[in-house]
Amino acid sequence: MAAPRNGPRISQHYVGDVRKQLRHGYGIYVYANSFFRYEGEWEDGKKHGHGKLLFRDGSYYEGQFVRGEITGSGQRYWAAMGNTYSGGFQDGELHGHGVMKYKDGGRYEGEFAFGIREGHSLLVDKDGQTYSGAFYSNKKHGDGQMTFQNGDHYEGNWVLDQRQGHGVLHCVDGSIYEGQWRNDVFSGQGTMIHCSGVIYDGPWINGHPADVAKKITILGEDVIEVVQGSPATFHVELRKEDGERAENENGRVLRICAGIKHIPSAKSQTTNILELIEDFEEIPMETPFGYECINYPLSYITEGKQPQNSSDPSLMDQTEVESSNALQTVASDHELLHETGGDPSNRQDEYPKISVSDEDTALPPPNKRAEMGKVSFEDVVFVPPPARLLHLLEYNDKTRKKASGRPNGEKAEKMTFSQEKIEDSRSEILNKERKGKLENVTADNITTAITGEYVVMVEDVTSPPFLGYALPTAFKLVRIVPEKPKGKSNRKSEMLNVPTVN
Repeated sequence: MAAPRNGPRISQHYVGDVRKQLRHGYGIYVYANSFFRYEGEWEDGKKHGHGKLLFRDGSYYEGQFVRGEITGSGQRYWAAMGNTYSGGFQDGELHGHGVMKYKDGGRYEGEFAFGIREGHSLLVDKDGQTYSGAFYSNKKHGDGQMTFQNGDHYEGNWVLDQRQGHGVLHCVDGSIYEGQWRNDVFSGQGTMIHCSGVIYDGPWINGHPADVAKKITILGEDVIEVVQGSPATFHVELRKEDGERAENENGRVLRICAGIKHIPSAKSQTTNILELIEDFEEIPMETPFGYECINYPLSYITEGKQPQNSSDPSLMDQTEVESSNALQTVASDHELLHETGGDPSNRQDEYPKISVSDEDTALPPPNKRAEMGKVSFEDVVFVPPPARLLHLLEYNDKTRKKASGRPNGEKAEKMTFSQEKIEDSRSEILNKERKGKLENVTADNITTAITGEYVVMVEDVTSPPFLGYALPTAFKLVRIVPEKPKGKSNRKSEMLNVPTVN
């Protein structure tokens, strides 16, 4: 019987030291299928200690072995996927703390439980999105926070890779949502503070607010009557689909403006370039009343107070700046007409003058933020018409006579001599206006808005629009009526009365 040997041994598959016919110490072993190759330490015939296991496809593991198993700290490389792991192992599985680097640039750093992500960890995906929090069964589960590719940041509860439960989302545009989530979207009770200043506090369904405003409503009769030269107040509500006021919503920015019926006029060949440019810039707006209208300037009584806009820059927008410029144009038009030498009359007794001077600080009505779904525009004034709109305010004989109950071309059966003179004088003035001769229409005899029909509009100018949607514009007809005479009527004022709006 041959004695056992202590020393190097060379066989078909193993080169190294042997102890009692067992591999022991450092050696290299090539498996029979030639797919595996081990280089490292052995103990009693088992891989034990530090070693490197190579695969024929280029993959490998290098690190600790315990009694033939990959256990302890080591590094693993998968050639087919290009991924690399460095960290703890247990019985050949990723176990404990480790760092996995993915070929696409992603990285996972944290806890593993037998090859599965589990516990508190950090994940950076290929798009640069980062998640720090709890994992369960390879998915984000429990408390965690994530920064998304677009810069949004979420902190709260997760269930199987989806945001669910209570959470807070900070959007890159400054908007904040805090409340309930389900299936990765807003669902349940929640509050959003939008970057535009709108605040919605109420129920959400599948990512959308359930009680948000859907339309703007101007309260009042179908036609609101306003006394000529007097300020008016317009009450506005934001309403839901069911018609109820949207009390869960605050901060939407609304703007009030006005218009008059647009009557296209034929331009002569002598029309100058400035008139053509002016007409081109005046874009008619559709109304629900069967006709188009163009902008008519409004003002409001400040009574020496600073306008609301000055303290809240977010309420200013480009359209309001243009409106302010348009109001300055009104003042310039009046000054220009005054310089033409118009004959002043005592129409000031009939029409209280709404000044556009610097002293009275005439400005367009300020934009306002709705509170609990409502807002009021107070002390709104229809200013005297600018010269550019006078052609739209020409008197319509047919309309006037039909309204007065007289057939076309027929005068009243009984009319005194003085009444005929007044009527003839009125007709003469109107004929001059139709022909575009505005010598008698000056800043002194048009001191307020002309009686007739106007359109008031309230627009949603929230910027940016709340959740990407602006409410449709609301319209309301307004009729400016003359002030009731006090005592005996002034015939001279009546004779110089400016024609009504069609």
